[in-house]
Amino acid sequence: MDAVRRKLQEIEDQYNEITNQLMSEEIVKNPRELTRLSKQQAHMTGAYDAYQELKALDSRIEQANELLGEDDEEMKEMAELELEECNPYMEELMKRIQRLLIPKDEDDDHNVIMEIRGGAGGDEGNIFAGDLYRMYAKYAESMNWKVEVIEASDSEAGGFSQIIFSIKGKDVYGHLKFESGAHRVQRVPKTETQGRVHTSTATVLCSPEAEDCDIEIDPKDLTIETHRASGAGGQHVNKTDSAVRIVHLPTGITVNCQEGRSQLENRETALRMIKTRVYEELKRRREEEEGKIRRAKLGTGDRSEKIRTYNYPQNRVTDHRIGLTINQLDRIVEGKMEDVINGLIEADEKEKLEGLKL
Repeated sequence: MDAVRRKLQEIEDQYNEITNQLMSEEIVKNPRELTRLSKQQAHMTGAYDAYQELKALDSRIEQANELLGEDDEEMKEMAELELEECNPYMEELMKRIQRLLIPKDEDDDHNVIMEIRGGAGGDEGNIFAGDLYRMYAKYAESMNWKVEVIEASDSEAGGFSQIIFSIKGKDVYGHLKFESGAHRVQRVPKTETQGRVHTSTATVLCSPEAEDCDIEIDPKDLTIETHRASGAGGQHVNKTDSAVRIVHLPTGITVNCQEGRSQLENRETALRMIKTRVYEELKRRREEEEGKIRRAKLGTGDRSEKIRTYNYPQNRVTDHRIGLTINQLDRIVEGKMEDVINGLIEADEKEKLEGLKL
């Protein structure tokens, strides 16, 4: 209890300090810093409000205990009734506070850029990549999020060898950040004449889309080139220099965009993507230097990590990281992913809560 109160006091002090900063003329004139501090304070609001609630409850309990020492029997009875009401309230409030103290990922409220690639299994891997895209698009629709395809390389057999798309809405990254990794499918391919089950894979990378307040990239650190688009389809293929390639020199990160209708559109998309990828890489490096990378069973970035199996013959989906098995694959691939997503979020919160040692 003392550790919880000490942590809450730290949050209140920081919250009040940010309030003072937000009123300073220097911050008001700096939109980037104003946005950053406002977001930081917003993440603390739940714990701050709960602490005010806790202090008010502490005061009620203290007053009730004082009344218990009175000689007046009626006052004692009132105090006992007050404590009977306060004690269960305290228990419920402390449970809520513990959840609020779970370290928040500062990117949870960000939009995301997702990339899906067909993996092992050739055509079947590409078809599965298309199935995964459709699953996420339908889940996004159920959450009232907006999906926008950025780049797509169609596969002749169906699906995609690669597709990159953004999803915009409320707390998108907080819901989808555990989707990065290798997804495995077990089913009979359409081309299989003897009904044998094949195993294929597709890889997913889910990145928080960088916002203006997250990162500022010096234009001198970028090389921007235009070239003719390549690949099947598209009215601009091999006709105009509409494709754009951007390299971030300090990190070596490269993005290439050619699906837009014009060079300007591809340039804007490429800048969006380079900002997101550089932001994610710099964050990873910073956390590594500070020793903050959690060796957890729930990863958020390793594309090679096998995270989930979709078994069509048995209508089963298994998330290997948390041992979750659901025999409703037909619903899940139609975008009804709530049980999987919530299971991952709850497992992550449980692990973080155990690490708090409050």
